Amino acid sequence: MVHLLEQTQSYELKSRLIRLLPRFYGLASEDPYKHLKEFHVVCSTMRPHGIPKDHIKMKAFPFFLDGAAKDWLYLQPVLFNT
Repeated sequence: MVHLLEQTQSYELKSRLIRLLPRFYGLASEDPYKHLKEFHVVCSTMRPHGIPKDHIKMKAFPFFLDGAAKDWLYLQPVLFNT
């Protein structure tokens, strides 16, 4: 379950977090589970006070994808995009 942020709460991803994120291209040679684990580890290191960890992951997810995987993300319903 993902909890919604209150209107008064806001945050931005730090560029250093974005640079640390592994890139997943959706290639057959890639292990998606390994990439997700690495994504989780990086996102876990950056958690501003009072911001749920799921919100960090939702905001960072588009930066984790590239190539065909990012194309897939953009084809998803708007509610999925962050």
